[in-house]
This record gives sequence, structure tokens and C-alpha cells, in this order.
Amino acid sequence: MDGGFEPQVSIDDDRSHQKVNSLTEMVSGNFGCAHYRRRCKIRAPCCDQIFDCRHCHNEAKNSLEVDPLDRHDVPRHDVKRIICSLCNKEQDVQQLCIQCGVCMGNYFCSKCKFFDDDVSKKQYHCNECGICRTGGGENFFHCNKCGCCYSNALKDSHNCVEKAMHHNCPVCFEFLFDTREDIAVLRCGHTIHLECVKEMQRHFQYSCPVCSKSFRDMSRVWEKLDEEVAGTPMPLKYLNKMVWILCNDCGEMSEVNFHILGHKCPKCKSFNTRKTRGGPASCSSRITAMMRYQNVNLQE
Repeated sequence: MDGGFEPQVSIDDDRSHQKVNSLTEMVSGNFGCAHYRRRCKIRAPCCDQIFDCRHCHNEAKNSLEVDPLDRHDVPRHDVKRIICSLCNKEQDVQQLCIQCGVCMGNYFCSKCKFFDDDVSKKQYHCNECGICRTGGGENFFHCNKCGCCYSNALKDSHNCVEKAMHHNCPVCFEFLFDTREDIAVLRCGHTIHLECVKEMQRHFQYSCPVCSKSFRDMSRVWEKLDEEVAGTPMPLKYLNKMVWILCNDCGEMSEVNFHILGHKCPKCKSFNTRKTRGGPASCSSRITAMMRYQNVNLQE
């Protein structure tokens, strides 16, 4: 994996080198946008307009005020020209301005045409992803099947899903592969914004919105439901009613006694099940309501 590139220029003497460094320090933090601290702007190859960064372009060109037919993202790798924020010199993509010599970004990737002064993010370029990521290359590995970089902590424990990050977040619908937000990899292998997971938990939703598998240890909730089912006898006409269920967690199909509070999978003991045939309507909403009523503490 490639990291940030050091300034690749030829400076004749120490005085010139010190002058460039002094200039960079003097203007550090005074330029950039809400997304990045940097001392250059880009000329978008798609519409030939100037923006502080590609995110600024995408936000402007995909706003509700823009005709849907004209909305578009800038192809980041196609950026060919940049404009120095100090002297306004337009030039080819490079780290140091050819006119005033200022460093346009302490982190620079010539492959992504990317500049950023905030190196505390520990940016690095992943050749397999084809883009720059944050967090330090030594802390991540690239999973070829999932098609993205994951934390080393998941190297031998995650479930691989083909191109797991090459889709929209199932909650907010932002494209995940190049999002700037933190990502959570669920037990099932599907990916989602971490903040979206937290929002789901605030609404007592603990199953993957893609495959419906539980993404947390729900054993305490199932124990509570066991107690509630045992303490809630069914009316006589439903006492021997049987229904077929599909377990969302283990995939097992089973025939079980109907109960208004929930149906327990006999194989994995999960109540995360759905009725497939027989009996009244599904009671998944009742389980959610009971979890809210019990106020079970699922925080680790």
C-alpha cells in the first residue's frame, strides 16, 4: 500500500527550502473548506468549474436546486488541473505550486489527486481500493472478496460478502465505498454507517436491514421473552395451534406452537423469526414493543 508522498521537487539550496517551509507554515490553516484543509482548488473536468474539493463539487451539483438530469459527481481520478489558493496560478496536479512554491497539502496522493493538511488522519493509498483511506495502512488489510479495507481486528473473524462496501447504506442510502463516515461491519458481513447502527439501536432495532440477522448478542432478550411467553397462556382455541416459522438468524424452518408474543427457533433458541404459514399475523412488532417495555440494556 502507498502512503502519502513527500514533496517531489528539486530545490537548489537550503535557503530556498527554508523559504518554502516558512511560507507553508505562515498560511497553514487559513485555506481549505469544510471537508479538507488545503491550499489549492480543483477544476472539475466534468463541468470545467472551480471548487475547493470534490465533495464541494458533489454537494453543489447534486443539490435539490439542480435539475435532476444535470446532477453528477466529479470523477476524482480525472482531475487534471488545480489552482493555487495563494497566487491563483492554474497548473497540473502536483504538491508544490510552480509559481509561489507553497505546499498545497502535507498529505498528497498523485493517484487520487488528493491534498490534505491534517495528517493526523493517517491517510494512506490502497492500490486495491484505488482510493485513499484514513487510519494508517498498518492498521488495515484489504479483503479481496469484500473489495474494501477492514480493520486488522476483523482479519480472521468477519464474514465475507461479495463487494460488501460497493452499495448504498441500507438506512441513509449514501454510497459506502468512499464515504467519509465511520463504517460498521455487522456479524452477517453486511456493512452500514456506524451512526446509522446507533440510530437503529435507539429505536430498538437489532437486526440487519439487509438480511434480518441479529447483529448483537440477543440472548438476554430471548431469556426475557421466554419468561413472558411462559407467563402468558394462550386462549383455549389457540392452545394447540401450530405455525411454520423461518429463523432469520440460523435459517432453520420449523413447526412450533403459535404464541402471540413470539416464536422461538428450536435450533438456535432465537426469537428473531418470521411466520411462513398458519396462524394469525406475524408478531415481530410485538417483540419490538416488548423490548422497549423491558428496557433491556444491550450496551456493551
